Amino acid sequence: MHTYRIADAARLLGVSDDTVRRWIENGALPTTGSSPSEIAGDALAELARQRAGVTTDPTDRLSSARNRFVGLVTRVIADEVMAQVDIQAGPHRVVSLMSAEAVRELGLEVGSLAVAVVKATNVIVETPRD
Repeated sequence: MHTYRIADAARLLGVSDDTVRRWIENGALPTTGSSPSEIAGDALAELARQRAGVTTDPTDRLSSARNRFVGLVTRVIADEVMAQVDIQAGPHRVVSLMSAEAVRELGLEVGSLAVAVVKATNVIVETPRD
């Protein structure tokens, strides 16, 4: 069973250490009972699933792609032919390479609301070494 310290759990959930401590005190997040406090990985995962608030998707479309990241455009680098568009979706930075023409047609600029849709046949999963 993987366990996480309060500071690590806070980083993974995108909240402060104090927030994690309050959740523990309120019974929303159980600990393993060890000292210093540790949180079981499965309990942390369940809380992460519960807290995963889906940002409203402004496109209002049906899609087979399940990986949709709603966020703000934070950078656009374009030349005459190609462009790089960075989107910050919560704690996730998604980078897209597209034609400069597509950037102009979509009206993408820093501060624009955008949805990064990812549909891949290959997903690489890594874990830290023990």
